[in-house]
Amino acid sequence: MNDSERVLVVEDEIDLQRLLVFNLRAAGFEADGVGSGHDAIEAACASRPEVVVLDWMLPDLLGTSVCSALRAREETHDVGVLMLTARGSERDRIEGLESGVDDFVAKPFSVREVILRVRLLARRTRDARAARAAADHKFCVRREGVEIDLATQRVSAAGNDVQLRPLEFKLLATLVTHAGRTLTRGELLDVVWGLGPDSDTRTIDTHVRRLREKLGEAGALIETVHGSGYRVRAA
Repeated sequence: MNDSERVLVVEDEIDLQRLLVFNLRAAGFEADGVGSGHDAIEAACASRPEVVVLDWMLPDLLGTSVCSALRAREETHDVGVLMLTARGSERDRIEGLESGVDDFVAKPFSVREVILRVRLLARRTRDARAARAAADHKFCVRREGVEIDLATQRVSAAGNDVQLRPLEFKLLATLVTHAGRTLTRGELLDVVWGLGPDSDTRTIDTHVRRLREKLGEAGALIETVHGSGYRVRAA
């Protein structure tokens, strides 16, 4: 494994933090730990880890707030985030995904499972960073006045920057990169949210409505296919 793969453990229970750091180091990662949300943001911006292992409940901030802050910063917007949580409802999962969480492990957990999931996220982050560095501007997609930079996750409409939440960006990028094809609500739940097709499809409709509002007039590029799902017109 590449010895530059760094992991930041954010956990206020010091014994648990030390356990995770010890085992991650034994698995070959460069691992360090902090116990608060503010320290996590500062440490992650300074070291640019491949993965942040993040507890949901911290003494100063919720893990979801920390994740949103990391996604908003240039230095950390692409970091892999693994959330540790005792909250396992679909609503909680959606809240975590909204903030930019990549994966979840429920407490109590197996350390081996955490290491496996960290390894997968680290590989994905490393490969994505390498691909962006190699591709330069090839990740830019334009459709009807909307410009989407898949590398930096920046979006503009009619020349104006559009601020999207992580799931809104993922939804738009999924639709645009499948332009011309109708994606069912079930497919979008699977690809964007990682939820099964039996989940509440109102989540999709709510996010599409918000996305159209943020895009303004350019929001018309997202078409509703009645009885099926949504699509972006082919160029």
